[in-house]
Amino acid sequence: MATINENYLKLKAGYLFPEISRRVAAYSKKNSSARMISLGIGDVTQPLAPAVVEAMRRAVEELSDVRTFRGYGPEQGYGFLREAIAGNDYASRGIEIGADEVFVSDGAKCDTANIQEIFSADNVLAVADPVYPVYIDTNVMAGRTGPAAADGRYVGVVYMSCTEENGFLPRPPAKRVDLVYLCSPNNPTGAAAGRDDLRRWVDYARQNKAVILFDAAYEAFITQPEIPHSIYEIEGSRDVAIEFRSFSKTAGFTGVRCGFCVVPRNLKAYTGDGAPVELNGLWSRRHTTKFNGASYISQAAAAAVYSPEGKRQTTGIIAKYMANAAFMRRSLEELGYTTHGGVNAPYIWMKTPAGQTSWGFFDRLLQKAQVITTPGCGFGPAGEGYIRLTAFGAAEDVKEAMERFAGI
Repeated sequence: MATINENYLKLKAGYLFPEISRRVAAYSKKNSSARMISLGIGDVTQPLAPAVVEAMRRAVEELSDVRTFRGYGPEQGYGFLREAIAGNDYASRGIEIGADEVFVSDGAKCDTANIQEIFSADNVLAVADPVYPVYIDTNVMAGRTGPAAADGRYVGVVYMSCTEENGFLPRPPAKRVDLVYLCSPNNPTGAAAGRDDLRRWVDYARQNKAVILFDAAYEAFITQPEIPHSIYEIEGSRDVAIEFRSFSKTAGFTGVRCGFCVVPRNLKAYTGDGAPVELNGLWSRRHTTKFNGASYISQAAAAAVYSPEGKRQTTGIIAKYMANAAFMRRSLEELGYTTHGGVNAPYIWMKTPAGQTSWGFFDRLLQKAQVITTPGCGFGPAGEGYIRLTAFGAAEDVKEAMERFAGI
């Protein structure tokens, strides 16, 4: 008799975004003429940069010629991209990262989910609340948690409430934990950790022999110069942190699929009897066993992001999204709403009107304004009373959406 992984049965009814899609589809079926504007899921709308498109075209031509055809590539990523990442994302900021510490993948979502496989199921996990659901759900699937409690939080997980009072930035817990997911700039709240915030976390991890899983997928959206773009800007962080990044939002690769993580050679975790083990080798083994590598075409495209033209073009695209964010935040505040984020991240974290739940206000906006948002409670109990809006829409759609907000 085949049996299932019963940890999947612990998962709550549905992943957040499929539930949003279900509600939108039900409304659209009854209101087929309604023009929906999506400020919900964080998907990009601007086309790929010309430098990226040209690199992809050249890569396809290479694959069409027997003299330059490529089959399987190195699972960890082609050297040309790993070296470009190490040089442009890290060495340019005075951070020493070797190309052999960079692992190319098909996106940060996959990496932040898969990384937990190299850690024992006995590790105590800490996450912010609200939190990107993938961090939690994949650990539930792996059996690292108990069942969900009445408030939606899973037994055995340390939740760090992020509220308006603490600037939506998690603080190290009083108790010892082993694995900590941090995201800065944050999805969903848009908050960005400063150097002192990250220093506290690095000190905590060093003292407790914990590992920080640092999601920096939105670092390219940082506008304030004092905000770190990488946890490796903090002294000692190479001993305690794995960093994840993506080209999805930075360069519009949500459909192209390419990202990477950095696992420093000197980063260690421990066996049950306390013997240190280097995580770089463990992740390499997992990566090469379960992954055949991102496509050559996507990696060639990613490398083009670091060309002078690619940098200029992608920076221009990011500026358009951040202009949307600034306009949204200003418009909503003029309407009397309380907003956060939108300065160092393409997300607006907006408080719902008094007495309205996250899903209640989501439905109101859907039905009264035909604007799709994301209910904050879908990111955790502390997200109740908020909705998340993304700045990835076309400028004219964002403008119209704000006009519709004024009419509800």
